[in-house]
Amino acid sequence: MAFEFERKQSIAVLGGGPGGYEAALAGAQLGAEVTLVERGGVGGAAVMTDVVPSKTLIATADATRAIGDAADLGVQFFGRTESGRPIRPEVAVNLSAVNKRLLGLARQQSEDMRSELVHAGVRIVTGEGRLDGPDAVIVSTSKENGTDFDRIEADTMVIAVGASPRLLPSAMPDGERILTWTQLYSLNSVPEHLIVVGSGVTGAEFASAYTYLGAKVTLISSRDRVLPGEDADAATVLEKVFRRNGMTVLSKSRAESVERTENGVVATLTDGRTVEGSHCLLAVGSIPNTAGIGLEGAGVQLTPSGHIRVNRVARTSMPSIYAAGDCSNVLPLASVASMQGRTAIFHALGDSVTPIELRNVASNIFTTPEIATVGWNQREIEEGIAQGDIYKLALKSNPRAKMQGIKDGFVKLFARTGSGTVIGGVIVAPRASELILPVALAVEHRLTVDQVARAFSVYPSLSNSITDAARAMHIVL
Repeated sequence: MAFEFERKQSIAVLGGGPGGYEAALAGAQLGAEVTLVERGGVGGAAVMTDVVPSKTLIATADATRAIGDAADLGVQFFGRTESGRPIRPEVAVNLSAVNKRLLGLARQQSEDMRSELVHAGVRIVTGEGRLDGPDAVIVSTSKENGTDFDRIEADTMVIAVGASPRLLPSAMPDGERILTWTQLYSLNSVPEHLIVVGSGVTGAEFASAYTYLGAKVTLISSRDRVLPGEDADAATVLEKVFRRNGMTVLSKSRAESVERTENGVVATLTDGRTVEGSHCLLAVGSIPNTAGIGLEGAGVQLTPSGHIRVNRVARTSMPSIYAAGDCSNVLPLASVASMQGRTAIFHALGDSVTPIELRNVASNIFTTPEIATVGWNQREIEEGIAQGDIYKLALKSNPRAKMQGIKDGFVKLFARTGSGTVIGGVIVAPRASELILPVALAVEHRLTVDQVARAFSVYPSLSNSITDAARAMHIVL
């Protein structure tokens, strides 16, 4: 529904990633005049070089794993071995074809998003944008005969410029052997030995995927376990799976440098040890793309790390300027960026708005198995920050998991002590990203474990473990 204003409101959106896209779309739907400035394709890094291509690669890795595990389910491939065991197939991955497909999907997704914006009436300007004070954006566009400049004035601006891989001076990527996650898609074959520096979400996801694609993988983790910021039980399960699949996990190890050799790379650790491989992926975090775009001159406050400070409606220190996505000091998730973009426009144009509650954000790590979380976590409960009861149910007791040969994973619920209100949960399982939704709904709408348990889950199903866990936490009145 479009709003009626005394005059048409103008909105300038800098950056076309998930946050910028949703902001532009919401603004057009509410009747504003919207201009979106994007230097690459619509969808930004999330679509072109990050979320879409990486999860497509992971989907291929999952398919490879499924073929390899099929023999355990009784699917035979050309007979049996001399010992009588079914032959396990040798799966060949054409990485060049995989990368061609995933980049094609990314381009198609970008074009679909662009078409949606154009259909909604959004003006799209391709070029480099920067703020010119608190109420205008200057866009520079390279032409054959020089550079054109376009000044766009706006009542409201949304900054959604995203972030880029953090670089290490002692391990500079070259795009061939030493790579960031945006450069992996140029590889024509599966690395013989991939060294992954960094065991956070990005490092763990690519280490998991490339193991199933057939690479030897060494994961260098500076902490005592992988995924140090996640649920400890979940990280333990994942690390066990990693090691069982042949991955080398170097815990409490820090890479001091990575250098190219004649035929590959060598990573030198701070304790003097070296690890030789064919390629190295640097997954050591990201930095916001906020430098040199005029934020300080427009009066926008930044954090010491360069992120834009925003409140729960995505507003910055300047009333007319909002920020969304990885460039802001909020969770770096595409879903959060999208919600920030919509919330910013709703607030700016006077529509009803519900401030973002980060505690209710569901997130997922696309390893094998996946790890999905929402709400309060176990550490916070154990430290007394939140009052809750904890129940954990292993997936191996679930009949559907047995049918599918799933051996690893669990469902864990956290419920408020006394009332039984669901305050959080963790799911470690295939497609945990899909299974977490009922737990997220319970957290968002403050359902009790008894209310969750009264829902009819399909039998047999993995989601049945959620209702089983809730039933086990029954509150006696």
